[in-house]
Amino acid sequence: MPLHGVAVTVPQPWGEQLQSAREEFGDPMASAIPPHVTLLPPTPVDPDDLEPFAAHLQRVCAEVAPFEMVLAGTGTFRPVSPVVFVQVSSGIAPCEQLEQAVRSGPVERVLEFPYHPHVTIAHHLGEPELDRAFEGMADFRCEFPVTSVELYQHDPDGVWRVLRSFDLEGTPAG
Repeated sequence: MPLHGVAVTVPQPWGEQLQSAREEFGDPMASAIPPHVTLLPPTPVDPDDLEPFAAHLQRVCAEVAPFEMVLAGTGTFRPVSPVVFVQVSSGIAPCEQLEQAVRSGPVERVLEFPYHPHVTIAHHLGEPELDRAFEGMADFRCEFPVTSVELYQHDPDGVWRVLRSFDLEGTPAG
C-alpha cells in the first residue's frame, strides 16, 4: 500500500538552506525528504481511501486560518530517538490543531511518540554527526506565513513528492 504523509512545507529560501544543512551533516535522506513540519507521518493509505482522505483534508483546511511560523534553534529527541531538529518556536498551537484534525478522518494512525512539531535536520546518524547538526544549526532562525498544507506521496524511487496542496481558509481569530 502506498505511503502518504501530510505536512507544512518549509518555503524557500529556508527549505533549501535546511535541506543543504541536512546533506552536509551526512543524512542520506536529505535529498529525498523536503524540509517540513509533519502533521501525519508516513502512513499506508489504500488507493480507494485517497479521495475521501483528500476531501477530509480540504474540510480541515477550510476551518484553519493561515498563521505565522517561526523556526528557531535546535532540539533533539536523544536518547529516545536519534533525531536532531530545528524547533518550531511559534505556530505550535495551529500545528497541534491541524495534526489532531488530520488524524480524525478516514486515515487513522497511532503515533509512536507524542506529537511535537519540528523540522528534522539529522536522523539515524552517529553521535558526532548528530552533535554537529545540533551545534551547527543552533543559531538558525526563520519566519514565514503558513498558508497551506501538503499531502505527500512516497514514490517508488524513495522521494517524497507533493501530491496535492490544501489552502488554509479559516478566519483569523480576533
